[in-house]
This record gives sequence, C-alpha cells and structure tokens, in this order.
Amino acid sequence: MSASRKKQTQANEIYLERLYDAPVEAVWDAWVDPAQAAHWWGPRGFTLTTHSKELRIGGQWRYTMHGPDGTDYPNIATYHEIESHSKLVYDHGATDDTPPLFRVTVFFIPVGKKTQMEMTMTLASAEAATQTRQFIKQAGGESTWDRFAEYLAEQIERKERFFINRSFEAPIDVMYDMWARPEHIAKWTPPTGFTMSYIRADVRVGGSSFYLMTNGAGVTMYGRAAYLEMEKPNRLCYTQQFCDEHENISRHPMAPTWPETMLTTVQFTAEAADRTRVTVTWEPHGAVTAAELETFMKARGGMTMGWTGSFDKLDALLSEA
Repeated sequence: MSASRKKQTQANEIYLERLYDAPVEAVWDAWVDPAQAAHWWGPRGFTLTTHSKELRIGGQWRYTMHGPDGTDYPNIATYHEIESHSKLVYDHGATDDTPPLFRVTVFFIPVGKKTQMEMTMTLASAEAATQTRQFIKQAGGESTWDRFAEYLAEQIERKERFFINRSFEAPIDVMYDMWARPEHIAKWTPPTGFTMSYIRADVRVGGSSFYLMTNGAGVTMYGRAAYLEMEKPNRLCYTQQFCDEHENISRHPMAPTWPETMLTTVQFTAEAADRTRVTVTWEPHGAVTAAELETFMKARGGMTMGWTGSFDKLDALLSEA
C-alpha cells in the first residue's frame, strides 16, 4: 500500500480525494484515454467531444463540454508533468482567447486493489478559490467523480451503481448518528414537501424499520429498511423496499418498474476533525429485470436531485445543532 500524499490545503487551493474500487492501471487509463473519458467527464447531464489530445509534457487536450441546456464550454488542458499510473499536472480551463483558470495536480495511489485519487486545484488567490468552489457546487461539478466511480464499476464489475458524495461540516461521529438514529433520519431523509415518521424502528444489524412518508395532500408512501452492516463511525449498509400499510412489498407509486429492492451503502470519511465526507452507493439488489435496470440507469439525474435535496436539509439540520 502506498502512503497518502495529502498535505495541508492552502487558502488558494481546492482539495478532494476519492477511493475507487479499481486498480490504478484501470483508473489511469480511464482518465487519460479520451474515448473512456467521454463516458464520465463532467457534471451529470454533460457530454464531451475531444478534438485532439497529446499526452506528453507540453501537449494539450482540446475538448468541448456540452451542457444539458445546449451551452458549449471549450477547454484546453496543457500538461506539465506526467508520471504514468502515478501523477498528472496540467493547467485547466484555458481557451484560445483566455488563460487557464487553475492548475491541477492529481496523484493516483494504489491501496491494495483499489486506487486513491488525490487532487489539488491551485488558483491565483484565496478569493478565486472561494469563487471556484461555489461555481463547482452550483454546476454540480463534484458529480464528475461520482460518474467516474459509476463508469469504473460498470467496466470492472459489470455493475450498475449510483454514487454521490457530499462533505458536511460535522465530526464523523455526529454524521454517523445522523444516519443511524431514527429521530434524526426522519428530519432530513424524506423528499422535499414530505414528512416522515416511524411505525417501527429497530436500527441494528439484523433489525429493520417500517416507516411512512406523506406530503399532507393525499400522497402517502410506506417503506421498510433492513440493516446489514453497521460499523460505527465508518460504514452503514441496508436494503430498502416500498410497502403498503400492512408491510407487504409494493412498488414506487410513481415508477412501477423501479427495482423492488435497493441496497444503500454509506461510507463516512473524516476530512478534518469537524468535517466529514459522506459517500452513498445505491444499487438494485437481488433479482432485477431488464426493465427495472433500465429504469434505474435512466434515473441517475433524478437521484442526484433527490439526494441533493435531502443533503441540503441535513446541512441545515447540522447548522441548527
């Protein structure tokens, strides 16, 4: 296992790291091969056209990102350092008429059969870093790295998964409790406009919960969860199913081909003493039909919106504590 190269982030830097369930060679190739990058580069809803790429020091990657609203974003990346399967340094965000927005340094670190990606974006000033951080959040830019995880899972494991990451200003023990204690879960989990209450809550390995969500305007949904793994404060794993009021398995009231059972895995990573990154992996579980899998794959944009809404409520709840 290689040691992490994480350093203290400076005020003019944006730092992020991700652990991918793929060997470093696969992660590197999926990053530098434009044909593979076209499947995941950019926020959700974006597509990519590569015009040319020379992976060499002084070489450039010229590409255009196409936004879901039809807006094109031309980009020229210029490479300064290349260490195969290990390190990339390049300028990002230039066009033929404008200079780069920032410099990117990426390390690819083997961790057993997995790969840790450590990325630092260096800007001209702390103010520029703050503005860029806000722009990335508004544009859903961090979903790029969730899409990357999904692409790797599909290529290596032949699994269709949904990933979403979010960092919260709270210690890891607090974040774990927000997911493991029913009185907290009910406050932030339901979709916007809905409230949630538990009919039964036995949150432990081997236990289960039964709950209802309602919008107060005639729409009521029942569901249940079964808890498979609880490793405080690092990991939770549970299944979820829609039910009727008698706890008989049913289907999503607005999506009859939604998979019957979903598996949720939540990983908690301490980024600092008072900051925790939450990584949610969502996937169909058990027997899944082709129609259900297609419904799941097409719904990733909606999943991002749904989880983002819940995460926003969780952020607000934490700020009140």
